[in-house]
Order: sequence, then structure tokens, then C-alpha cells
Amino acid sequence: MANLYIEIPNDVLEAMKLPVGEVGVRLRTELALRLHEKGILSFGKARKLSGLSRWEFHDQLGRQGLLRRYDVRELEEDLDTLGSLP
Repeated sequence: MANLYIEIPNDVLEAMKLPVGEVGVRLRTELALRLHEKGILSFGKARKLSGLSRWEFHDQLGRQGLLRRYDVRELEEDLDTLGSLP
């Protein structure tokens, strides 16, 4: 598996005015939300990128007024899951 690392200049990091420990989480979450919004990443992959739970990611989408993209494959998976419940 390949990992990608990006460099962010210190002046840009300082301009964010975020606590040091929060920068990585916020950047991953923002990137994940935008990529999902644009249809570049599925919900699951965007959620994985963000590091948030399924429900936390749903919450973030709602807080920012973003629609959850839901395709036929996801619908079929959900129907299979519902069909397997007692």
C-alpha cells in the first residue's frame, strides 16, 4: 500500500489558527468531505480517509449541508444487509 505525504508550509499551518494536535485530523476530514462532495471518493473511502466513524462522518456531512452520495451498489449492499436480518 502506498501512502502520500504532503508538505504544508509553516506560515500556512500558523494561518489556520488550529491547535497543533487538531491540524492533521481537521485537514483529513476537510479533504475527505470535499472529495466525497465532488464524487471523487465514495462515502466509505472518504470516511476511512477522515478517520471518523460512520456516524461521525454522517454528522459532519450534515453539519456542512453536504449531501451523501448514495449509488446503486451501496443500495444493493444495504438491501442485502436488511435481507439477512432476522
